[in-house]
Amino acid sequence: MNKSVKKEALLNVAERLFYEHGFRGVGLKQIIREADVATMTLYNHFSSKEHLVEEVLKQREDRYWSYLDHFVQEEDETPFLSAVKAHGEWLEEESYQGDMFLRAIEDYVGANNDIENIARSHKSRLLRYFQTLAKRIDEDNHNDLAHYFTLLLEGTTSMTTLYGAEKATEYAMAMANKIVYPPS
Repeated sequence: MNKSVKKEALLNVAERLFYEHGFRGVGLKQIIREADVATMTLYNHFSSKEHLVEEVLKQREDRYWSYLDHFVQEEDETPFLSAVKAHGEWLEEESYQGDMFLRAIEDYVGANNDIENIARSHKSRLLRYFQTLAKRIDEDNHNDLAHYFTLLLEGTTSMTTLYGAEKATEYAMAMANKIVYPPS
């Protein structure tokens, strides 16, 4: 394996393990073993566990935004509904045990690293994303709409652990339709 393949293997294994067992529940030895790389390989790519966590969060965030954009970019009439549906599918496929970013905030709050900032930035970006969507379709109340949908997606993510992704998304879609098409 070349370096980029090994780095990718480390990131993918680390993301899966961190997601399944939490950031504190996984050691570097386990990641090294499951990625089937040498200890020095890990340290050649990541100076510390915190640096690895930062890169895992960045990788996950990039995948999330690519996923969401794929569903929403061509949708001009109801991009909000497309975003909720896409987020629900993401939850079912990638985030069925809760939100990795919230876990990062909880586990690293007050720590002297960038992990908490990366995770909080992801949440802020969601609000900006919806503000941009609202402006794109010329919504007068773009700020309110952005807050409604940010809260809706965050709530859907949280409720996935209780209801499951499919049911949480079903409720979210019903709410989204009421926001987009309010009863007269």
